[in-house]
Amino acid sequence: MTSLSGSHTELLASDRKRPERRIQAAVRARGYWLLALIPLTFLSLFYFYPLLAILRLSLFPDGRFALDALRPLYEKPYYAGVLWFTTWQATASTAGALALGLPAAYIFARYRFPGKSLLRALTTLPFVMPTVVVATAFTALLGSRGLLNQILAGMLRLDAPPIHLQNTVWIILLAHVFYNTSVVIRLVGGFWANLDPRLGDAAAVLGAPPWQRFRRVTLPLLLPAIAAASILVFLFNFTSFGVILILGGPGFATIEVEIYRTAVRLFNLPVAAVLSLMQMAFTLALMALYTRLQARLTVPLDFRPRTLTQHAPRTRRERLLVFGMLGVLGLFLLSPLFALLLRSVTLGRGPTLAYYRELFVNRTGSVFFVTPIEAVRNSLFFALITIVLSVIVGLSAAYLLAGKGRGRLAAVLDPIFMLPLGTSAVTLGFGYVIALDEPPLNLRTSLLILPIAHTLIAFPFVLRALLPVLRGMNPNLRRAAASLGAPPARVFRHIDLPILARALLVGIIFAFTISMGEFGASLLVSRPQFPTLPIAIYRFLGQPGLNNYGQALALSVILMATTAVGFLGIENLRYGDIGEF
Repeated sequence: MTSLSGSHTELLASDRKRPERRIQAAVRARGYWLLALIPLTFLSLFYFYPLLAILRLSLFPDGRFALDALRPLYEKPYYAGVLWFTTWQATASTAGALALGLPAAYIFARYRFPGKSLLRALTTLPFVMPTVVVATAFTALLGSRGLLNQILAGMLRLDAPPIHLQNTVWIILLAHVFYNTSVVIRLVGGFWANLDPRLGDAAAVLGAPPWQRFRRVTLPLLLPAIAAASILVFLFNFTSFGVILILGGPGFATIEVEIYRTAVRLFNLPVAAVLSLMQMAFTLALMALYTRLQARLTVPLDFRPRTLTQHAPRTRRERLLVFGMLGVLGLFLLSPLFALLLRSVTLGRGPTLAYYRELFVNRTGSVFFVTPIEAVRNSLFFALITIVLSVIVGLSAAYLLAGKGRGRLAAVLDPIFMLPLGTSAVTLGFGYVIALDEPPLNLRTSLLILPIAHTLIAFPFVLRALLPVLRGMNPNLRRAAASLGAPPARVFRHIDLPILARALLVGIIFAFTISMGEFGASLLVSRPQFPTLPIAIYRFLGQPGLNNYGQALALSVILMATTAVGFLGIENLRYGDIGEF
């Protein structure tokens, strides 16, 4: 009897709990969709809507489908020349990055040597530098007033600079190789480091010489990584903007540069819209090729830990190979940045900080003149807003994708959240110009338009920094806290946040450095009275006079130092190799 009454009591208690569980499930589902609303609304308003505006302007100029805007592209040979130059310079730059990057990837993959981690970080430094810094660094090294010309003119007692690379295709190709070699080192070297060396040893036992072992055994296994790195580097070069605009001068134009010139200087918005559409089509085709190659070339492999695949250089030949390659790599990748720093304190008048002091001076006496240091303050202000927006959007997107039982939805949403990274910044900026200048989103003259554009580029980095950590968290920690009566906000503050802190800080640094260095979209949407640091550098480079050039160098050094400190902070804060960037 007692047993029956006890069972009856348990059934009653269970019946009472069912409505509570339904309510909790409904609250969780509602919270999930509210969470989804943040990134999806942001992308809808500030990514898809501007791109649809470009599509409407190019193919539906009067509300009806028409191909009139396409006519200049096939009637004028100039645009075919732009497409040809964009393609072949990207191909040549990719070949150069592979030629320098593959031997370096082998060195980092197969050998241990003192200071390897620091050297690997330093070789990645050029890739994270803003394009205006890279372009200014090459003018400081190879320009008519550059360090190398100054040294050679002094040694040979010449009145004119002996090297003339400014505004030539050669300096563009060198800058692109400088910028993208680290992509090859990171992607191919990381894959190569874990390949089982016993495969090559077995081929050697069978009598295969070194070149044949590489060609028949190692190279086929490396093809997925090489193909992935090649397509990414080609894509970066294909959409190159700042390097072409600053180093190439008026004689060279990629599609990206032509979009800017057509929209801003010629104000031919329909043609600019068609060019943007054409570039998006090429970008999507490249990404489709990337995924297809990966699927076709990837094979199951027996990976080995790096402690077993790497060794210190043993023979004199190995030491010569390792340290000789590191010397070439360091000379090529670090000399432009060193030249930038040196020329900023020696230009024209010996050791001096005059150009840094000039950043605080208004020599025009006009109240409308914006001093260079104000551009630094503007960039800091926009970067702080970008951090806040990127964390809100990126954190909500990360929780959305990491939610248990949402695998199919996450598989759809994950690539959607990454779409901004496959779209050029100039195209996005142009979309803002034509889409956000009328109600209900009349933001064209608002200061918010710049941090919104920066957030669109930065929040995927915040997402990729947070997502692996969120997916690896033990869900029992949250359940235990919730069972003790902790509300969701308290669970986040006391359970999630301490675990996410380092990854969140990595995302914040990513957002900060991206905002500080973003150039393409900023050039289109920034207001003249509120220039950012890259815009100020570009303006000074375009003005004659030693003082203007010196201030451009000084501002570039400030931006270079900010980016370098941020990147080294990211390298130190990551959980080992956890993180998807």
